Amino acid sequence: MTIQLYDFWRSNAAFRVRVALALKGIPYESIEIDLLAGRQFDATYSEVNPEHVVPTLVYNGDRLSQSLAIIEYLDTIQPEPRLIPTDARERAYAQSLALVSIADSHPLSAPRVRKQLGSMFNANAATVEAWCRHWVIEGLDAYERLLARRPAAPFALGLVPTIADICIAGQIVLAELYDAKLTPFPNIIALGERCFDLAAFAEAHPYRQRGYVGH
Repeated sequence: MTIQLYDFWRSNAAFRVRVALALKGIPYESIEIDLLAGRQFDATYSEVNPEHVVPTLVYNGDRLSQSLAIIEYLDTIQPEPRLIPTDARERAYAQSLALVSIADSHPLSAPRVRKQLGSMFNANAATVEAWCRHWVIEGLDAYERLLARRPAAPFALGLVPTIADICIAGQIVLAELYDAKLTPFPNIIALGERCFDLAAFAEAHPYRQRGYVGH
């Protein structure tokens, strides 16, 4: 049975899953859910994912959401290459790096937050953009400090990319979307170059996806 991925070019969470699938060499069918047009609230998609978000991965009768949970699932059904280490200390470190973006930074620029800023506080487009940029930079700051303490060699946990690199690369993508300058973050720039030199990262970039219309 073919994996189906409900996807959207701009979704950072979907980017993470696209990279994970590519690193593992797992083919999938991409089904676009246009978040900017509100298609996540369509009745047909509500049946797939009642949370009204992407990505959703459908395989063998299972419907899975949340990027970290999906990547853990992929590690279970196809253990190599491993994206979340099995060693307890390295696993915790990889997930702590991943969650800087997944839990702390990225949620503050999600569509529902941007919409609420406008409806509750009358924030215009420029203000919303500045809000998102602020939280993207906060995440970059955290990653830069962490990478200074434990330098990438060549990736965040060693010789091969993991969930940590996927999420740091996702933070770089957010910086591009919100015009946050990477110049103050040399460790992130260096790691990002190594990541996006790999086809799995480059081909998953939002600007390479069907439906991309600029930002």
